[in-house]
Amino acid sequence: MNNLTLPSDWTVQKLGAVCAKPEYGLTETATTDRVGPRFLRITDIQGGEVAWDKVPFCRCSQADVDRHRIQRGDLLVARIGGTTGKTFFVRNCPEEAVFASYLIRLRPNAVHDRYLYYFCQSRLYWEHIDAGKDERLKGGVNSSSLTQLPIVVPPPAEQVAIADVLESIESAARNQTAIATGLGRLKAATMSKLFHEGLRSESLKETELGLIPESWDVVRLGDLAKIGNGSTPNRSNDTYWQKGVFPWITSTKVHDVFIKEAGELVSETALRECHLPVVPKGSLVIAITGQGKTLGNTALLEIETCVNQHLAYVRFQDQRPVPAFLLFWLQTQYDALRQVSSAGGSTKGALTCGYISDLRVPLPSNDEQKDIAALLMDLTKAQHVAEKKARAAGDLFAALLNQLMTGAVRVTDIETPEVANA
Repeated sequence: MNNLTLPSDWTVQKLGAVCAKPEYGLTETATTDRVGPRFLRITDIQGGEVAWDKVPFCRCSQADVDRHRIQRGDLLVARIGGTTGKTFFVRNCPEEAVFASYLIRLRPNAVHDRYLYYFCQSRLYWEHIDAGKDERLKGGVNSSSLTQLPIVVPPPAEQVAIADVLESIESAARNQTAIATGLGRLKAATMSKLFHEGLRSESLKETELGLIPESWDVVRLGDLAKIGNGSTPNRSNDTYWQKGVFPWITSTKVHDVFIKEAGELVSETALRECHLPVVPKGSLVIAITGQGKTLGNTALLEIETCVNQHLAYVRFQDQRPVPAFLLFWLQTQYDALRQVSSAGGSTKGALTCGYISDLRVPLPSNDEQKDIAALLMDLTKAQHVAEKKARAAGDLFAALLNQLMTGAVRVTDIETPEVANA
């Protein structure tokens, strides 16, 4: 922080000078008996929030309660483990509570509490936390290292203004995330209902897919479409990748759901010599291998493209299916597809084109497919809008956080509409 140029009315102080002495938590054992105060542990803090009604209780003396009580405005710092250095800001504490031993309490007394909370998310804070981690403490931090941590201190009014701006953006991101989550749950419930009951209030019949409307058919996917997979041109052959003219995608693109562009382009030479299948717009692609949550995901192509060997393409040759309808139906099969890939139903850790060809899918009338797809498309688009807004607010928060904490950007420089529309 020595090379940092700050506004003339800002200072750098040690954390110990602006907070009461850091306090370690209690080592008492939590109990489900409704006796004593609530006993807040690291595991009770999820995503920066606490469900206080689920926090267990603690048997301890009144002296311990007085010493380790949590109050509004406190910061609790994780002192060991994978969350070392992360802070939880106590915005409210609905009933008497104390905190556990893997947490250290910071109680600001010469700096605004919300400003300190946001400073403890900044790059300046994390540089010193990471530098101060002690191997004797299993990579953790202690009260001494926290006390010596330098903190940038603007005038009190500017501390409040900085906290207000960051809080408004953080709140916008949180709200949009909640909206996206709610829409995702609504979409899942809607898909479950529509793919079993349809839209026409028909009687249901029992099939290998379970109960579906009487007029619906059950069809082998391979009878509706050609199923295949692609390949990756040799990376060491520059002629395949230089002067690329044609889209080529990998399995990570399935997370786009609606694929509008490719991450890479291959050359005419690659198309000709590597016999890459050209998959037309309106086809589906399914990730048949992949790490994390990739395997089993399905996406709809809105461009003509080539694919790599980790994607199966579903190129429709029948006029009956509506691609978007089957896209959403295959999304409901995500867990089942992953189970098949890991349970010996195909090659280890992967799906096969043969297995996908043999999948049985529901097939309503073309009109009903379109109506169901349109309903689900509207929910999907609304969810994607909320997710995009949440990401934008998160990016704005991250950018402004470090700039505001160093004075590179002052609160007076920020246009209100930009923050309000985060």
